[in-house]
Amino acid sequence: MNAWKWLALAGALAAALLVAGAVRRRALGTAAGRRFLRHPASTPGVFVLAFFVTLALAAPLVAPYDPDWMPGIVELQNRPPSGLHPLGTDVYSRDVWSRLVYGARISLGIGALAMLVAVTLGAAVGAVAGYFRRWVDAALMRFVDVGLALPRIFVLLMVVALWEHVPLAVLVLVIGFTSWFGTSRLVRAEVLSLREREFVAAARALGAGPRRVVFRHVLPNAAAPIIVSAALGIGNVMLLEAGLSFLGLGVPSPAPSWGSMIFDGTEKMAVAPWTSVFPGLAIAVVVMALNGIADGLRDALDPRREGGAA
Repeated sequence: MNAWKWLALAGALAAALLVAGAVRRRALGTAAGRRFLRHPASTPGVFVLAFFVTLALAAPLVAPYDPDWMPGIVELQNRPPSGLHPLGTDVYSRDVWSRLVYGARISLGIGALAMLVAVTLGAAVGAVAGYFRRWVDAALMRFVDVGLALPRIFVLLMVVALWEHVPLAVLVLVIGFTSWFGTSRLVRAEVLSLREREFVAAARALGAGPRRVVFRHVLPNAAAPIIVSAALGIGNVMLLEAGLSFLGLGVPSPAPSWGSMIFDGTEKMAVAPWTSVFPGLAIAVVVMALNGIADGLRDALDPRREGGAA
C-alpha cells in the first residue's frame, strides 16, 4: 500500500472517531441518550460500525488494488501479509485487504437493504393486525405463524434451486421477505396497547381515518421495538448471507462478499489461514457491534428506565 492508501485508512479511522464523538455529545443531552451511553458496548459499537461503513463508502480510496485483480495466479497465490499486501493474498493471488474493503459494501449493503424491506413489511402488517383486530388480526397472525414455523434457510435453498444464478437484488428481496415475521409480532403487541390511548381516541374524534391514525399517530409511537429489531436484524441478515455465500448459494463469485471470501480460503486454511480468518473476524466484529448498539437502544428506548435515569 502506498502512502495515499495509508492516509485514506487513517482518514477512515478519524471519521469513525468523529462520528462516535458526535453521537456521544448528542446523546448526553437527553435522558434516553445517557441510558444508551451507559451500556458498555454502545459507544464501541458505534465506532466499529462507523469505521466499516466509512471503509465501504471510501473503498476506491482505501483499497490498494482492484478486488478481482489476479496479478500472478501461480507465483503470488497465498502470500502472507506484507507491505504490498497488508492481509496477504488468496488462492487466486487477489489482495485480501482490497476484497475485504469492497466486501464491506456487499455484506453491509445486503444486511441494511434486506432489513429495510423486512422492517417496512413487518411494521405495516403488525400495525394493521393490532389496530383492526378481529378477523384481520387472526388471518395475519396465522400467516405469521406459518412463516415463523417454516425454516427460512429451506425457502432460500428452494429459490436457489429454482433460479440457478440468483441476482443480488433478488437475494436481498428474498431475505427481506422472509425476515419480517418476528418484527410484525413485536409491532402488533405495541399497537394493541397504543390503540387504547387517549391521543388515538382524540385523533378518531377529530375525524382521522384508520390509515392516518395508524401511520401518523400509532406507528411513530411504536418506533422503539422497530428500531431495536432493525439493529439486531442487520447482523442476523449478514450472518445468513455469509452462510449462503459460504455454501456457494449467495453472492455469486467473483464478487467479494465476506462469506464467499471465507469459502475461497477453506481448502487452504492450513497454509494460508489469513484468507478466511480476516473476513470471518470482520463479520464477527460488525455483528457484535450491531448487537451492542441494539442493546444500548433497548435500554435507551425502554420507558420503564426513565425514572432511574433522571
